[in-house]
Amino acid sequence: MERKPHNAQSEEQEDFSRVMLPRGNQTFGVVEQRLGASRMRVKCLDGKTRNCRIPGRLKRKLWVREGDLVLVEPWEFGGNEKGDVIFKYKIGQVDWLRRKGLLKGLEGMEF
Repeated sequence: MERKPHNAQSEEQEDFSRVMLPRGNQTFGVVEQRLGASRMRVKCLDGKTRNCRIPGRLKRKLWVREGDLVLVEPWEFGGNEKGDVIFKYKIGQVDWLRRKGLLKGLEGMEF
């Protein structure tokens, strides 16, 4: 049986072959500050700063730090001030989003 050589580039592409993109009223955001109790302040692509939380179904699965790029879903009521963090992007996914030009409003932010 012949073994194929390990190709890091193809494995890296598998990681983000399906990048989650915003749907409906969802938007990209960068975590500015952790506030405790699964809450954080997030600077969103639409220019608003929201007090976001991690929903209970994701609390143990989603670990975020300051400077991480996340996908935010604003609340129906109070959506300008509050929202839910529903996804965190990995480094390779962030690079792909930058190359596609989807992060134009967050150019000054470091993530």
